[in-house]
Amino acid sequence: MTRNTGPNEFARAALESVGYQTRDLIEAMHADWTAPQDTTLRVDGGLSANPFAMQFLADILGAPVDRPANLETTALGAAYLAGLATGLCPEPEAFTANWRAEATFSPEMDAATRDAKYSGWTDAIRRTLTR
Repeated sequence: MTRNTGPNEFARAALESVGYQTRDLIEAMHADWTAPQDTTLRVDGGLSANPFAMQFLADILGAPVDRPANLETTALGAAYLAGLATGLCPEPEAFTANWRAEATFSPEMDAATRDAKYSGWTDAIRRTLTR
């Protein structure tokens, strides 16, 4: 931070932190579970409407990020489960067949930049937690 740091820089840092934290979670999952490395992350919710955040997420993960046509799939899923329990909705396979991507964000950041940025993030977290 400098004297010139303002709202734009704080907003960008907040959006980027979501990408870094998501990578932290994925790294932890990979440490516990052998999963395919070439997977696509599906997102939803209000933040997924932000193209900058979704592109940074794809870049820092080095993986595609799919944004659905319906951003509020959590609410849709809750309604679906209620409908499934009462017999109004089809089985999960038929329900998930309706999922459609509205946009796919492909990684554009080169691996060296991605690794340097993530290394900076992990160093900052380490220093913050050890003080």
